[in-house]
Amino acid sequence: MSMLTEVNTIPTAKSESVSTENDDNSPAVKSTFTLEEIQKILPHRYPFALVDRIVDYVPGVRAVGIKNVTFNEPHFQGHFPGRPIMPGVLIVEAMAQVGGIVLGQLPEIEQGLWMFTGIDKVKFRRQVVPGDRLLMTVELLWVKRRRFGKMQAIAEVDGQKVCEGELTFSMVD
Repeated sequence: MSMLTEVNTIPTAKSESVSTENDDNSPAVKSTFTLEEIQKILPHRYPFALVDRIVDYVPGVRAVGIKNVTFNEPHFQGHFPGRPIMPGVLIVEAMAQVGGIVLGQLPEIEQGLWMFTGIDKVKFRRQVVPGDRLLMTVELLWVKRRRFGKMQAIAEVDGQKVCEGELTFSMVD
């Protein structure tokens, strides 16, 4: 996926230029996050915290997160009894939370609350059910005026695309 650049876009690091080793010139860049570390970045808590782990993170570029879907989640009581299916809006919200990991740590941007403000071109390809491991890849497309951002998101289960779309965000604090 290519990065769009505009006059007001903040420069972002390319994945090839990010150092992951600790040498004399640069500090190590964290590329994975535990649930506890995610909670330090995102404000979401149970039952609305939908990211269990970040397994790949490139600052200012992308994050790959995991949501382990379990039967004991509250939405499965009514969606649907006898045939539990993860609601599509929660799949999109989970992708947005992975995007929040990228946006919440952008260099040269003041700390604040990024709100999920829109979705475009979203398509659902298959159902997500208890026992599935949702793998979400979210890549930054652009940031404007340090307050608005757009990201491309894809969710997969067992290598099959579940959902994809463009997500927009706005800084409110």
